[in-house]
Amino acid sequence: MSRTLTFPKPVSLEEFDVLFEQVKNWGRWGWDDERGTLNYLTQEKVAAAAKLVKSGRQVSMAIPIGKTATADNPSPAVHVFSLLHDIPISEAGLTFGMCWLGMGSHGDAYTHVDALNHVGYKGKLYNGKPVSTLTSRGSEWGSVTAYSTGLVGRGVLLDAARYRGVDWLEPGEAVTRAELEDIERKQGVRLGEGDILVFRTGHHARRLKLGPWSNEYPPAGTGKAGLHVDTIPWMHERKIAAFLPDGDGETVPSNVEGLPYPIHPLQLTAMGMLISDSLQLEELAAAVTEEGRFEFMVVGLPLRLPGATGTPWNPIAIF
Repeated sequence: MSRTLTFPKPVSLEEFDVLFEQVKNWGRWGWDDERGTLNYLTQEKVAAAAKLVKSGRQVSMAIPIGKTATADNPSPAVHVFSLLHDIPISEAGLTFGMCWLGMGSHGDAYTHVDALNHVGYKGKLYNGKPVSTLTSRGSEWGSVTAYSTGLVGRGVLLDAARYRGVDWLEPGEAVTRAELEDIERKQGVRLGEGDILVFRTGHHARRLKLGPWSNEYPPAGTGKAGLHVDTIPWMHERKIAAFLPDGDGETVPSNVEGLPYPIHPLQLTAMGMLISDSLQLEELAAAVTEEGRFEFMVVGLPLRLPGATGTPWNPIAIF
């Protein structure tokens, strides 16, 4: 049965620039700060999140790393075995199995965390640092090593697909601020300072059912569901520490005039928010139903890779 799709209301570039200025955190924690909204996630918040662990159930929110080319993974990970157990390394019978992995730090088919040096807008990174800070050798400022102690805190799942009573939102559909607030009310949760927003559109459910598709702009791709930009002031007001969506939180095509992927510069460049892309939340969606709650502890550990604009990771929800 057909249903009405919710395509986003257009936003002009002038309106976007006003919004960008409204949500800027530049200088809030000092002009050399490179942790951004993780400053909201204090030791007290981490300790409180640990008290959410009751059953000990652990749920991965990462997509298995893709080693074959697909429509949404044109540059698959290269994984080769460099030593197998058919070659003993001693006469006593000791053997090792060893392998090598090469892959991108970003992409629609790799679950990864973005560093603050990943996205610039009008020549600036978060906190007003020039984009020239990042060179072909990397950047020590704003790199993923700023997150070397990990993301640990209270996670809250807002499930837009469940709220709408569908398996997934279709590419191009948007979720607004008003809808996020209504999802909170329906689920009986509220996000506050230092919390981690886990956001589900059913992107991975669609991928599993219908197969991979290009997330790029039509006509080359089909696009993807995500947030309307009016949700960003809400995140700013609530002082949310991190954003973990399936897809990457973006509505493709963009609803901002002349600006693709507007959510990323608002979160990374203006707010200094830790964001992750391309999570799979299907196991989590089942777990919250079985556990009877939408809040849990999140533990996410980025690789400690100097200069990097992001790294693959495997964030875990613990009940």
